[in-house]
Amino acid sequence: MTPEAIRIVTQLRRKFYSLFATEMEVPVIITNSNSCASNPSIASWVDRRQRLNYLCIYVHLSPDELVPNRPFLLRLAINKGAGIATYTKQHKDSQGMNNHWHFELTLLPEEILDFLPWIVTLVKSYEKGFTSLAIEPPHPLELTMSSLLLSHDIWTQKAGQQASHILAVK
Repeated sequence: MTPEAIRIVTQLRRKFYSLFATEMEVPVIITNSNSCASNPSIASWVDRRQRLNYLCIYVHLSPDELVPNRPFLLRLAINKGAGIATYTKQHKDSQGMNNHWHFELTLLPEEILDFLPWIVTLVKSYEKGFTSLAIEPPHPLELTMSSLLLSHDIWTQKAGQQASHILAVK
């Protein structure tokens, strides 16, 4: 990963997590760490069923010295990956991990902040048990809105196009 990519993902995480914590209207703990470390920074909260949930932003693909033209794609994961077990001690009021739902969105760095209100609505919809989502995503996705809450691995159209372009070149 290039130093510029590290700087960008660090700034985006900091801003997204901070805004997410404000919008969630529940206590959110933000754990910061180095972008290149094996334990990335996360935002975690306890839902109304006392289950621990967490959001993690990490790099899926990034340009580097060997492949400078590789696309820069991020993943925004909810309750998936990142070795969260080490963070559960910070939420003493939780009754364990939320293993009932996980979600992952692959997108471009310039799209991530636009998704903030949509992600907050998605999280709150899942917590309330809704089977549909009323608001449209800020950027087109590679699936229909009707299948959104049933899907766990979603890509924005632009992220999918950039990734498929790389595969076509190989």
